[in-house]
Amino acid sequence: MADAAVASPVPRRAVRTAAIARAAGRAGAVVAVMLALVGLWELYRWIWSSAGWTWPFVVDSTSMPHVWTILKAFGQPAQVNQPALINILLHKSLFTAKEAVVGFGLGAVIGFAIGVVLVHSRLLQRGFLPYIVGSQTIPILAIAPMVVVWVNPKLPGPFQGWGAVAVIAAYLTFFPVAINTLRGLQSADPRALELMRSYAASRWTVLWKLRVPSSLPYVFSAFRLAATASIVGAIIGELPSGLQSGLGGAILNFNQYYSLEPQELWATNIVAAALGILFFSVVVLLEKAVVRRAPENVA
Repeated sequence: MADAAVASPVPRRAVRTAAIARAAGRAGAVVAVMLALVGLWELYRWIWSSAGWTWPFVVDSTSMPHVWTILKAFGQPAQVNQPALINILLHKSLFTAKEAVVGFGLGAVIGFAIGVVLVHSRLLQRGFLPYIVGSQTIPILAIAPMVVVWVNPKLPGPFQGWGAVAVIAAYLTFFPVAINTLRGLQSADPRALELMRSYAASRWTVLWKLRVPSSLPYVFSAFRLAATASIVGAIIGELPSGLQSGLGGAILNFNQYYSLEPQELWATNIVAAALGILFFSVVVLLEKAVVRRAPENVA
């Protein structure tokens, strides 16, 4: 009788090497795309400047500074007798990140709770979903001053100022989480739902044992959108609140001197984009850790 062939387990070293190779490949792709974007920027600038074209806008050192001019600005002081611009922007980005993290957490909790409530009632879905969608059609620039006036006086001392900005960030965050949570909770296998009901499982048991695990891919997709939206909400919220400690204050300040020092505003935009990418990357890592380790994905 022939022995059955048994597949030998893959050595851990080979798995680790393959993982490192994949990570290096992704990092190389990111660097390649970044270099390509820089090349396109400089090529566009050179062609439009050499040809004298003015459509869609005049290309010069104010509208499109050289990439190396922007990078050089990070090491120079924004004003006389001040630290380098990169140090200032890092401190301001930490302040904005604090607002965004709180806003993201608050919006995620509220959005998830709304999804949980709506999935158990079609009447509430028909009644409240139009208003939830309609809330996102109001420009955030119109909402932000109202939130600052309404919320800021009611906050405790340590949360004065930046707490209202976190609420504005939560306003942009809750919507994708609520919609995707509802869609994810509804995606549970109908046969599994019927089986749990046949065992007289409570709604709470069905929610946490079946619906929530099924909704994780949808929820984390919403978290990826909400992570970057929280940065946008925090920066916009800093403008009417008069806060100068975050990136919103830096953008407002450097915008006043854009015609003289445009590279400072561009440098601030780069830091804001990097902060959004960092938030997005953290959510992606959390998704890989949580979703891949869910019971239904572990064989």
